[in-house]
Amino acid sequence: MTETIVEKVEAQVEVTKPEPKDLAIGIDIGGTGMKGGVVDTRTGNLVSERFRIPTPSPATPEACAEVVVQIVEELQSRELAPSPDSAIGIDFPAIVKNGITLSAANVDESWIGADLEGIMSEALGGRKVYALNDADAAGLAEAHYGQGRDRDGLIAVITLGTGIGSALIINGQLVPNTELGHLEIDGHDAETKASARARERDELSWKKYGKRLRRYFTHVEMLFSPDLFVIGGGISKNPDKFLPYFEEDVRTPIVMAQLRNNAGIVGAALWAAGWDHAE
Repeated sequence: MTETIVEKVEAQVEVTKPEPKDLAIGIDIGGTGMKGGVVDTRTGNLVSERFRIPTPSPATPEACAEVVVQIVEELQSRELAPSPDSAIGIDFPAIVKNGITLSAANVDESWIGADLEGIMSEALGGRKVYALNDADAAGLAEAHYGQGRDRDGLIAVITLGTGIGSALIINGQLVPNTELGHLEIDGHDAETKASARARERDELSWKKYGKRLRRYFTHVEMLFSPDLFVIGGGISKNPDKFLPYFEEDVRTPIVMAQLRNNAGIVGAALWAAGWDHAE
C-alpha cells in the first residue's frame, strides 16, 4: 500500500532526534509515588526512562517540593533534556484552579488552599511551573496522543480505579476539574457504586458491575453528549469482562485508553508546553 504524504511526515517525526524546544518535563504526584519524565511533545513519547521517588510521609507541600527538585535535577541532567529555563508541568490529586490546590486526596491536608505553582516555582529557583489535576493531565494526554488523537468534538475520559476520575476535552481544549466521579446517581455518589474499588468491595460479578457502569455512562451521556468515551484505569486492560454488559445501551463510541501509566507525566508535560493554558 502506498504511503500517504501525512504518513511519511509522521514517520520522519518519529525518528528525528528531538531538540530541546521539542521537550518538556512532566511530573506526576501520587499518593505513593512521585514520578517524572522528559516528553517529546511532538509525539507524546518519553525520550528516556521515567524517574520515581516515593511520596514523602507526611506529604506536605514543603516535603513534596524537595522531591520535585530532585526529580527535575535528575531529568535535566540527562542527554535529552529541555531548555533549563523551560516550564515544568505538574499534575496533582486535587482540584487545581489558577495554580491553587482546593482539595487533597492521598496527600497531606495542608495542601488545601496551597499555592502549588508558587511553592514549586520557588523551590526550583523561579522556574515557571504549570499545574493541573491528575485526571485532567491523563485525559489531556489521551485526547492528544492516544485514542483521541486527530479527533474533534467532545472527548470524555473516564478512569475507573479507587474512585472515578474524569477529564473533558473539547476540540483539543481541556475543561478542567470536572469531577464526574462525584455525580449523584440514584441518591449515591457515583464512584461509591461504579468504581473498580466498589466492584471489589461489593464482590460484584462482571455482569452486575456492568449494569452499574451502564447506569453511570448513560447518565454522563445524557448530561454531556460526548463524541467519544475513553475508559482508563487498570480495569481497561480487560474490556471484554465488563463492556458487553452496557456498550449497546450507550450511543457514544467507547474505547480503552492507550497511554496507561505514563499518561499523567505526558499530560503534565503537554500542559507545561503551553498547549492549552492561557498566559
